[in-house]
Amino acid sequence: MDMVILGVPLLALAGFLFASYAIVANDVIQTLGTFLSSNAKRPWLLLWAFASSIIVAVMIYGWFAYDGDIAFGRLNRIPYPELGIQWWHVLPPLVLLVLTRFGIPVSTTFLVLTIFTLTGGASTEGVLGSMLLKSFAGYVVAFAAGAVVFLVVARFFERWVARTRGQPISPAWFIAQWCSTAFLWSQWLMQDLANIFIFLPRETVITADGSVQVTFSLGLVVFATLLMVALHGIIFATRGGEIQKIVLTKTNTVDPRSATFVDLIYAFILLFFKELNDVPMSTTWVFLGLLAGREIAITYVASLRSKGEAMFDVATDIGRAGIGLAVSVAMALALPFMATGSMPDIRQQIFGSAEAQTRLADTPDPLSAETGPTMRARGAP
Repeated sequence: MDMVILGVPLLALAGFLFASYAIVANDVIQTLGTFLSSNAKRPWLLLWAFASSIIVAVMIYGWFAYDGDIAFGRLNRIPYPELGIQWWHVLPPLVLLVLTRFGIPVSTTFLVLTIFTLTGGASTEGVLGSMLLKSFAGYVVAFAAGAVVFLVVARFFERWVARTRGQPISPAWFIAQWCSTAFLWSQWLMQDLANIFIFLPRETVITADGSVQVTFSLGLVVFATLLMVALHGIIFATRGGEIQKIVLTKTNTVDPRSATFVDLIYAFILLFFKELNDVPMSTTWVFLGLLAGREIAITYVASLRSKGEAMFDVATDIGRAGIGLAVSVAMALALPFMATGSMPDIRQQIFGSAEAQTRLADTPDPLSAETGPTMRARGAP
């Protein structure tokens, strides 16, 4: 019998703890990277308190607005494993810790969720393919948005920022940046909390009309909130760690004026895809796409860095993201095979069967084709 702590099986709790730190540490560059770099001279305790207040606010909002689903619908298509969390589910967050230590910005969504989608059987057929398609679309949209916006503003705005660097900056810009960071941070949490809460038991109710309601216990939500606040203290105390260097290589990102534009564009893109559907997506791909479009636009319009350097920077980021995706799929295939001796049908799990595709198209629920009375799925504590 599995050991249970705080009402959670030991392996599930271990996966949650590892994911809570690893995902925050790796993804901090996306949302708080520009905030940290442009506020490097401010006390880290102040920055930590600000970010923590947003975490608490998002958790409270999710609990009340989504009826206890602080994954914001992102786990509607990925049920809790029928046999519970296994060791192969827990290993990816540990690998993520290593990759983060070397400054590799992998997609935490793919690294953590891929193994759940490939080993979920008929329940998750086609989910990984939907995640890939949505994430690729996110990269393209973000790249285009970054390129178009900064093609317009780069010639004057970015040159002005570069020219006035070192001069006193109006307090209004710092207020604008803190507001944009709060908006972005909340949108990221709503997208990526699923990558952390995937490990925790939850109640999944499928109603007669096919809609899905995922609910976490209040005790787990309070525990998770306190844990995330504590882990963010480590991130802020170390000023983002190794992964923060990616932001520091980009043009003008230490300046709150440029950071405000980046944060706002990124936040609105995440909001758009959040409202589009409940399929999880890689926010890392969106972030890298935005930075790529911005860097190319600034390079060709404002000439603040060499074209070769900018293209190499963009290619390096794409290469790192590709490495992360390859590692995710390799682990999702190899780990269950090592444990059970069988491999999932990757083609069917990515593209789905005809029946699965029909379920995805007809309802927001890919978990079950039943249309009878309300039923409760596994995973409830």
